[in-house]
Amino acid sequence: MALLCYNKGCGQRFDPEQNAEDSCLYHPGVPIFHDALKGWSCCKKRTTDFSEFLSIKGCTKGFHSKEKPPEPSSQEKTSDEPKAKPVKELIVQGPKSAEKMLRERPSSDEPRQLLPVKVSRSLEQALEKLNMSSEDKMLENSCPGEEAAQVRAGTTCKNAACKAIYQGPESNTEVCTFHPGVPVFHEGMKYWSCCGIKTTDFSAFMEQPGCSRGCHCWTEKKDKKAVLCRQDWHQTSSQVVVTVYAKNPLPALSSVKANRTMLEAHVIFEGNKIFQAELELWGTIDVEKSFVSMVPAKVEITLCKASPGSWARLELPQSKLQ
Repeated sequence: MALLCYNKGCGQRFDPEQNAEDSCLYHPGVPIFHDALKGWSCCKKRTTDFSEFLSIKGCTKGFHSKEKPPEPSSQEKTSDEPKAKPVKELIVQGPKSAEKMLRERPSSDEPRQLLPVKVSRSLEQALEKLNMSSEDKMLENSCPGEEAAQVRAGTTCKNAACKAIYQGPESNTEVCTFHPGVPVFHEGMKYWSCCGIKTTDFSAFMEQPGCSRGCHCWTEKKDKKAVLCRQDWHQTSSQVVVTVYAKNPLPALSSVKANRTMLEAHVIFEGNKIFQAELELWGTIDVEKSFVSMVPAKVEITLCKASPGSWARLELPQSKLQ
């Protein structure tokens, strides 16, 4: 009785008694289907026609086989393509929703701290040309009691070199140590007209303790003219830069304070003008990495974002600008 040979590529019937070592011509490999080409892994012939593929003669001689081959597993590949290497899963966290940001937002009442100031050499030279000297008008140290009563907690003393912060009525009993004179920049030297301790280092000049004692002044001097300055801002993935265009800002009399969500700018510049702004920021910042740069034409406030990303705008709608 003739049996059917199950070797791939053969399909002939054979007599078991006449089954010799070279009776069967078959393909010992597996079928390959790649880029529209069809063939067997055991030989090199390829074709795009499926009928021709089925007609490709076997490449190996052997015995006919009556054993039906096992069904291939659905997970097994029928090609000689290399198995793909395991891919590491990369999880990317999308931007937080506005609602989640508000829930996680730090309090705007956190203490505010002064941001360090970098002063350009060109600004120092410009201030020298303003010819501010000890003969100029001295700053008055007066703060009427009725004005002090309206002071908000957290306000800093406006006297030069004093860094006291108003905590309540008890702050009025403290002694204020300040400079009643004006800052002088001349031939690379920096000093206060009231005491004349000279230095070439701006940081050392800013840290000079006051030479006079008196009471704190929590409100701005009446001799200054409040003005609005043109402002701009831009951002990178890690920083927000706020620019205030003010001619020849006075570093010794100006201050910029911030906490993680609030920015407070107090800039005094040429002409005894003063610009003040209080912004509630759109996102949160790293105060320790933020700083201020002053040049003759502007003040740049560089705020380091607490986490990388893009801000939709600079400030929240309820921010107040003076």
